[in-house]
Amino acid sequence: MPPPTAWASPTWSDVRLTAAPPGKGRTRDEVDRIILWLTGQDAAGLQARLDTGADFRAFFDGAPAMHPNTALITGLVCGVRVEEVEDPLMRKIRYRDKLVDELARGKALDKILGR
Repeated sequence: MPPPTAWASPTWSDVRLTAAPPGKGRTRDEVDRIILWLTGQDAAGLQARLDTGADFRAFFDGAPAMHPNTALITGLVCGVRVEEVEDPLMRKIRYRDKLVDELARGKALDKILGR
């Protein structure tokens, strides 16, 4: 696994804009709702982060609060168990990845966010 600093470099908007679900029949709004739920951001805060080109570290460090149910997010992302990721930044990134993967696989947004 690459060192955590390697993941801090891409901007949040780069990753958000390349998220799989819109290409899988899902919408950008659904991806944004996942991000808002996960980070406690509001829509204006998310847009401000996108406009400034925040990298992963700045995005998550500036988030109001991670959702209290993030500990319930479990499973594999790219062969890695999200609940076993030791680096806090990488774990937050994997939480996002896991939720977006579930959306891409067709799981209902309400079920994803109802953890």
